[in-house]
Amino acid sequence: MNNLSEIQGQIEKLQKQANEIRSKEFDKTVREIVTTMQAFGITIKDLQSANANANANASASASKRAGKPGSKANNKSVAGAAKRSGSGPVPAKYRGPNGEAWSGRGLAPRWLSSLIAQGKKKEDFAIKN
Repeated sequence: MNNLSEIQGQIEKLQKQANEIRSKEFDKTVREIVTTMQAFGITIKDLQSANANANANASASASKRAGKPGSKANNKSVAGAAKRSGSGPVPAKYRGPNGEAWSGRGLAPRWLSSLIAQGKKKEDFAIKN
């Protein structure tokens, strides 16, 4: 039977393998996305516009649910929602080796997580002002 240290060693080994696979798949997916964007002439501005439209649609759906008891939208403050909807994109605080950007909000992106798993520090990718 395995003891705790052996199991922890196995977990660590599997996490490293998972991070390597995730990194390879991430890079492949990014290349596929870039190729598709080039084929259709899609720009970053197009994506930002589509994202803004998706957020507006989600906000409209949340407004429709707001009056329903037990809905998540019903539990949010109206003032807080109005405050968020007027804000624009947040400037990037971190930049990856391939030009990826992250604002520092929300979950860390895969590119940063895989680099941290490789022993790098988040601060190494901070954008200097």
